[in-house]
Amino acid sequence: MLSAVFYRIPVFGWMLKEAMQGPTTAKILFVVNLLMIWLLAVLAFGYPAIIIPALAAVPAMFVVLILITMG
Repeated sequence: MLSAVFYRIPVFGWMLKEAMQGPTTAKILFVVNLLMIWLLAVLAFGYPAIIIPALAAVPAMFVVLILITMG
């Protein structure tokens, strides 16, 4: 149900659908496209484009560390 909402996003939705349901090549190309988008953001916006994803990953890594230590 939630995936159908994401699949309806223009441009990104069909790439995501192809990556989820398509062959391995589509998955690899999806990751490459995400990295290229991030690289373009770094070129356009500079240092904040590097820092903001790192700050967004902090809570996720915190949860992972807690789950690892719980056993």
